Amino acid sequence: MTLNDILAFLPMITLLTWAILLLVADLWIPPDRKGLTALLAAIGLAVSLGLALSQLGFTQGGGSLTAFHDMVVTDGFSIYLDIIFLGSGLAAVTLAYDYLKRMDIERGEYYSLLLFTLSGMLLMASAHDLIIVFLALELLSIPLYILAGFARPRVESEEASLKYFLLGAFATGFVLYGISLIFAATGHTDLAGVLAAVQTPAFIRPLFLAGAALFLVGLGFKVAAVPFNMWVPDVYQGSPSPVSGFMSVGAKVAGFAALMRIFVMAFPSLSVEMTPVLWGIAALTMLVGNVLALAQNNIKRLLAYSSIANAGYLFMALVPYASAPDASGQAAANSVAAMLFFFAAYALTSLGAWAVVVALEQAEGQGLSIDDYAGLGRKYPWLALAMTVFMLSFTGFPLTLGFWGKLFLFRAAVQGGFTGLALVGLLTSLLSAYYYLRVVVVMFMRAGEPQVRNELWLGLTAGVLAVAVVVLSFVPNPLLLLAAGAGIK
Repeated sequence: MTLNDILAFLPMITLLTWAILLLVADLWIPPDRKGLTALLAAIGLAVSLGLALSQLGFTQGGGSLTAFHDMVVTDGFSIYLDIIFLGSGLAAVTLAYDYLKRMDIERGEYYSLLLFTLSGMLLMASAHDLIIVFLALELLSIPLYILAGFARPRVESEEASLKYFLLGAFATGFVLYGISLIFAATGHTDLAGVLAAVQTPAFIRPLFLAGAALFLVGLGFKVAAVPFNMWVPDVYQGSPSPVSGFMSVGAKVAGFAALMRIFVMAFPSLSVEMTPVLWGIAALTMLVGNVLALAQNNIKRLLAYSSIANAGYLFMALVPYASAPDASGQAAANSVAAMLFFFAAYALTSLGAWAVVVALEQAEGQGLSIDDYAGLGRKYPWLALAMTVFMLSFTGFPLTLGFWGKLFLFRAAVQGGFTGLALVGLLTSLLSAYYYLRVVVVMFMRAGEPQVRNELWLGLTAGVLAVAVVVLSFVPNPLLLLAAGAGIK
């Protein structure tokens, strides 16, 4: 490891080191003082976030740094995603701080596991080699399997962990088999080498196509795309709510980060074969996620199907991106910018909605029915207003950041020549208004006595995220320019 390797990858190295030290330090923290572990975790995340922000100016100018024999790269794309991951991690700490005590599952290893899985996400964003993609996938997944079952001995949590682990291991097998076929077809696992190999006579196209398909299946599981989505509702419902909220953002964005970089760097020659497959996945994911959400009465399952639907919207922009012969075209560039912008909008909205869910959830799974939100607008108007903002943003309603996010995704699809897919996205967005606005109606138009946990950090997180969703909707250009400057070079 050289000094250049360390400097290029400093946020991830810092976070991973901090996670190891935090795991050791927690041994000396008394059981009734685990809030100190949360504080230390937040400090580590803040330091790593500061280091990522310090690299943003360099990478936004088009610069990049490679490390570890070009197996990882630090560029505008990776730093932009690092900021989203680390910001989501800070929000996850605030959501868990009171929740773990309330549910009597306060154990310090929660925060170390959170930092470990975040390290995997940072590595995924920078991966420039298929072997690194696999290692990052395992580093982010294994701690998440444990976190899903963190509410032991609750049967639902243990079941969620087991389902996530078994299906996750199965999906990882697809990824690894896909990598082996790609290596057999090209003789390379580094993305630049794969791209160069497809231009040579020794290239074995059928084998390469099979490897790409298997790779897509494995990552399709991580981003919860149809038909690889059936684990999501049960896992989200059974996992501790802060874990579900963090998973809905971190795992999804990390999966799409790998798909975006690999499809432009290694798979451009497969655009003819892959485009109709991606088109079908996008349309089915949007349709299935929104239709099944209509029947949900549990707020966690509703947000789970919402997460599936949002994966479909992201796939909608991935279609023109992956169908372009290279990343130099305007349609491909617009798709990247739209997806990165939507990542930020979705992260703010989803984490905010889960903050409200955490505030209302009580022991033994109470407070998770949509009917439990009745009367929230009268008894806790500010919390209900925040939830209204998040539901409207999910819908794509004007004056919220979600409106611009979906607008840019639809525009990218139309500019890429996929107007029909954009129409599917528009119609399913209209369909989603029913179940999102149903939550708003219950909060403000039904009488009830909701039980809400008045916790400072939880309320502050929900309030700040709601304000960000509204305020940024009035000035979306800076965020869009930041996303456009973070394109894959």
